[in-house]
Amino acid sequence: MASPSVQRFIVRRLLSLPTPILRALSGGAAVYIGGRTLDPRLQFLAAGARSAPAMSTLSPEVARAGSAAGLVAVSGRLEPGVKIEAVTIDGPAGDLKARAYRPADQDPAAPILVYAHMGGGVIGDLDMCEAFCSILARIVRCPVLSVDYRLAPEWRFPAGVDDVLFAYRWARDHAERFGAAAGVAAIGGDSMGGNFSAIVAQDLKAAGEPQPALQLLIYPAVDVASETPSMTTYGETWPLSRDTMDWFMGHYMGPGDDPADPRLSPIKAADLKGLAPAVIATAGFDPLVDQGEAYARRLREAGVAATYRRYDSLAHAFTAMTGAVPAADAACREIAGLVRAAYEAAAAR
Repeated sequence: MASPSVQRFIVRRLLSLPTPILRALSGGAAVYIGGRTLDPRLQFLAAGARSAPAMSTLSPEVARAGSAAGLVAVSGRLEPGVKIEAVTIDGPAGDLKARAYRPADQDPAAPILVYAHMGGGVIGDLDMCEAFCSILARIVRCPVLSVDYRLAPEWRFPAGVDDVLFAYRWARDHAERFGAAAGVAAIGGDSMGGNFSAIVAQDLKAAGEPQPALQLLIYPAVDVASETPSMTTYGETWPLSRDTMDWFMGHYMGPGDDPADPRLSPIKAADLKGLAPAVIATAGFDPLVDQGEAYARRLREAGVAATYRRYDSLAHAFTAMTGAVPAADAACREIAGLVRAAYEAAAAR
């Protein structure tokens, strides 16, 4: 098997081919679903993935290894001027591994951002979101603390979200260690990490604690109890399909868990008033696209400031593809810019 660096070189060379050639290698015509056209590089990657076994046929251990290996070829590099520090937090069930990203020109007034990676609560690690966390750190000019929470099925709900909540409180209370404003933090994540981030804001509200400076929710899974049109329209897309979503939840939830519990489906909370301002981004080719848009709408109806962006040509997990898909890289930088703008707006108030 080729080394990761060779795999990365080959994939990026292939993805640099002109769009007509990429389309031809992917089966011919453009992929057009629900009024949206898939990015040709994602179409090529999806076509290549069809020969691999579906994640739902794998054990969690094999799925974790396969996902990590697959992302190596498309992940971006660390942003220049961003330094990484390994951090260990004394968590609720032992050591929590984390990774801190600090930009060279850090704004001392900018809150630390605690970040939770994607993976359905079953797969994923700190490497999965490294490039994006470094983009956030450099553009937002804040420290980012990425958390390696416990995974199911070894640790089912609510272990993962409890870890992220604990890490958020720890980061808020130790923010000065990272050169950030004391006593305040933001929360963010993609996919299941977005689920956790929304729940953290709601848990803090229920506990009577101050809200995060911001909640960053990227293609968040905020409703595991309901059917939405996008779950059918984009139910067979890559890399997240309806079948994969069911596999994730089958491992993450226990037999007695209620999918409508707001700590599983935060959109089911009766009252969203008083929550932190939000930046929410979704991908067009994603079964979860309706959920992120619906949560943004509910937040606005509750009087919460919510900035929403949908990237129609992109698919789920685009934050992990910045090294090979230019549109994904551009989207991630725009999202980081929206976070920076939200920080600046809060500082001006």
